Amino acid sequence: MEVSVKKLQNSQVEIIFKVPKEEFEKFREKAILKFGQEIKIEGFRPGKAPKERIEKEIGETRILEEAIKQLMEEHYPKVIAENKLEPIVQPEIEVLPPTNAIDGRFEFKVSLTIIPEIKLPDYKKISNQIKRNKILVEEAEIESALRWIQKSRAKFTLKNQPAENGDFVEIEFSSPQIESGLKRKDGFILGEGQFVPGFEDNLVGMQNSQEKTFSLKFPQDYSKKDMAGKSFDFRVKLQSVQKMELPEINDDWAENLGNFESLASLKNSLKEGISKEKEMAESQRVRQEILEKLADNSKVEIPEVLIEREKSLILDELKEKVATALKIPFEEYLAKINKTEKELKDTFSDEAQKRSKYDLILREISLKEKIEVSEDEIKEEISKIMKNHPVEKIKELARQNFGGQNLGGLDLEKLKLYIKGEIKKIKVIKLLEGLIK
Repeated sequence: MEVSVKKLQNSQVEIIFKVPKEEFEKFREKAILKFGQEIKIEGFRPGKAPKERIEKEIGETRILEEAIKQLMEEHYPKVIAENKLEPIVQPEIEVLPPTNAIDGRFEFKVSLTIIPEIKLPDYKKISNQIKRNKILVEEAEIESALRWIQKSRAKFTLKNQPAENGDFVEIEFSSPQIESGLKRKDGFILGEGQFVPGFEDNLVGMQNSQEKTFSLKFPQDYSKKDMAGKSFDFRVKLQSVQKMELPEINDDWAENLGNFESLASLKNSLKEGISKEKEMAESQRVRQEILEKLADNSKVEIPEVLIEREKSLILDELKEKVATALKIPFEEYLAKINKTEKELKDTFSDEAQKRSKYDLILREISLKEKIEVSEDEIKEEISKIMKNHPVEKIKELARQNFGGQNLGGLDLEKLKLYIKGEIKKIKVIKLLEGLIK
């Protein structure tokens, strides 16, 4: 049997199998034997029907497909290993027309997409040059956290008078110019600047169940550039107004919150908590900066199949957010934003390309640094996933990361490969972060 491997553009590979007639006939015979054991043919016990009857019952097309499958199972892994190829999708098989009528050899082509080659910059130098911000906790931040706790322990009573600053209000609001009029709900302390300047001023004086429409011009320096300086119409319904009574902040109050000896003890605990949150945020910031600089200085041609896979993952993430945050069916969400699922998915292209590039960079560094993952680490992570996610979600994760294969039942080996890759990425990020001075 002759095998030729040809690398094409955009991480495509073409493998041609040229199988002598006699050799392919062996696989064809094995395919017929397999069908003979599996199918029921009237008048014969399983495995006892004559070859000619099985061929007639099954048909040449199915026999050919099974013969190729068996040949692939035997020879394809060897070809992949010998040529150091790493497929990322299931191969496509095409039977070629006879090219040699004299010896009658059988030929077929296997097309697949592989992990692309990537040219990395000096990732250690890039990471080393990134600066980490110093973590400081201001007294004002501790006081703000104290006030948040104070408000969370406040007593609320329904109020049948007009809303005033300092009241807790619950509203339903929408704008025809924002998300196609999608209705949102929120609850907050009136007057504390949770919304665009001027929005809350329009709520002062409103009564329970009252509705109001007004226009508001967003500031020129508004964070979302596409909305800055523009006017928007709002419809707001005030669903409830509640008077808020705050407890006094003192030692007794602090002691009642938990294991705190005094107000000072509570403040120290808050300072430690804020410091840890800031450290985590700073760690996330520097990791993102590392990835962005590595991506800017790396060269790789990302296969479309990886981008499409990442777009599907982003879409799944959005579906979860819509279900948990908005609590509406995804079809209703699509109707609100006036997009089909495909149109929405297509808007994820840039983000999907960026994520795919990050993954390829981290994978390549893990190979260069010989990052290893132990079986115990994989088992521990799988245990966490099994505990926190339904089996269907886990199946979907594995399916999307292994070339769109239909796993049927939960394939733990494929899940292990996925988890192993994720752990490696985390280890690489920590390695790079550790290089920052």
